[in-house]
Order: sequence, then structure tokens, then C-alpha cells
Amino acid sequence: MQNRIVLGMASLCLGVLVFSLQDPLVKAVSSTYPVTEVMAIRSIVALPILIFLVHADVGLQAILSKRFGMLTARAFIQFSSYTVYYLAIAALPLADAVALYFMAPLFIMALAGPYLGEHVSWRTLTTVLVGLLGVLVMVRPGAGLFDWAALLSLASAALYGFSQLMARKIGDTESSTVMAFYQNGAYLVGAAVVAGLFWLAGVTHAAHPSLEFLVRPWIWPTTVDFLKMGACGFVAAAGMILLSQAYRLAPANRVATFEYTGIIWTPLWGFLFFAEVPRATTVIGAALIIGAGLFALNVSRRRIGEPAIAATCDPA
Repeated sequence: MQNRIVLGMASLCLGVLVFSLQDPLVKAVSSTYPVTEVMAIRSIVALPILIFLVHADVGLQAILSKRFGMLTARAFIQFSSYTVYYLAIAALPLADAVALYFMAPLFIMALAGPYLGEHVSWRTLTTVLVGLLGVLVMVRPGAGLFDWAALLSLASAALYGFSQLMARKIGDTESSTVMAFYQNGAYLVGAAVVAGLFWLAGVTHAAHPSLEFLVRPWIWPTTVDFLKMGACGFVAAAGMILLSQAYRLAPANRVATFEYTGIIWTPLWGFLFFAEVPRATTVIGAALIIGAGLFALNVSRRRIGEPAIAATCDPA
């Protein structure tokens, strides 16, 4: 059991690092192409990779699962989560978007009790409130600087958290590769449907960067931009498998905090590629959110008398 938990933690750390590479790639094309086109190209590139991985892991017959309904529902929840997250990064600095997204582990810890039956203490629930305080510090409502795109990042965190709890619930029979295959399929179908609806409605422009990223018509990409969007497919295939594997192998409230290793990467990409320097309120708010999550995990382990495992994953 302990080996499964350690493997789950390692899978999550690596998955977070891999997935963080998508953020600068998507932000780089967000001013020219619609999010649906980015997701469609990404999904098409990832599809043959995932088919091969499913075949090598459990065989293609596993795609026809008896849990088709739950797999599909989880996949479209993931599609909704990542769509609204991408919309957020079109308007927000990468550091802000990812720091708000780090509420996801706290949502996971809070929902693990009612949804999975895992014990969640009142101290853990208190840390969720501390995390929300960190959110308020970051978004500064009433300061005249609030951008509603911050709510998109929070919505993405909540949807992502619930989808990973679903992965834990169905992980006893479904492999991480099959879950990733369904997820990729939902991205492709969902992107095509959303783009089609806006095209039929004749909606092609919006004032806000997030909405513009959503409704902008598809155009033929340049070679460089196509490569950026296609690279997201390779990143997504690896990232989806690693994250699904993490929550399949280990209890949700044991591995969720390792989502915070992403704080190492996304602000770094924002600084290197977009010259974004995090504001002081971003740093303070992120510290409250991350500190709350780390404390919640530590309290949970002390309660059951297990040795603590450091909630870090240093890539060096």
C-alpha cells in the first residue's frame, strides 16, 4: 500500500510539471486563435498516442467499459475545467491564474468526505476557509482591480477537483489510460460542438480577452503556431495519464497537496516567456492557499498516526 501511495505522489508531481508546459503554449496563441481550435488540434495530436497507450496497457476492448456513463461524465467535467482555465489565462498573468487554480487540492480535501467516504476533519475544513482568504487577498474585490476571469480559474479548480475524486472512485476497475482516452475524446467533441454553436449563432467577437478567446472564429494556423498547439497534444497525453494514475493509486487526500508543486513552474514560464512579475498580493494569497493545503495534509496524517511524507517534489 505504501508503495502505491509513493508512486501516486511521484506520478502527480511529474504530471503537474508536464501539464504546466501547456500554459505558456496556450497563452502564446490566445490572442490569435480560439480556445476551441487549440483544444481540437491538441486532441487530434494526442489521439493516436492515447490509442497506442490504451492498447499497450489494457487492450482496446477496455474502451467499451461498463462504466461508460461515469467515464464520459468525468471526461466532460474535465473538458469544462480546462476550457475555463484556458479562458482565464487569456486575461490573467500566469502566476495569478495558477495560484487561484491551486484551490483545487483544498476542494478535493473538502469533498473527499461526502463523495468518497474518506474522513475529513474540521481542521481540514478550516484550512479551506484559510485558502479562500488567500483568494480574497489575490483578487482584491472592491479595489478596482478585480477581473472576473479570476472566477474562471476558481471554477476550473472546483471542476477539476471533483473530476479527480471521480477518478479515485472508478479507479478500481478503470485504468488511467482509458480515463485519459475518454478525456481526450471529450476535449475533441466538446471543442467542435462549442465552436459550432458560436458559428451558428454568428458570435465572433467580444470585448473581454477571455470571451474573445472563446468566440473567435477558427483560422488556418501558421506552421509555428500549429506546432505550439500540436505540442500541447503530446503534453496532454502524458499529463492526463500521470494525473489520473496518481488519483487511481493513492487516496485523494494523500496526494492532492502535491498539486502545489506547480507553483515552481507556471510563474517561471510567465516570467521567462511573457516578462510577468507576480504582484505582492499574488505571492501573499498563493502562500495562504498553499500553506492551508500543506497544513490540512499534515493534520490528516497526524490524526491517523502515520508518518508524514514531505509534500515536495524537487525536480533537481
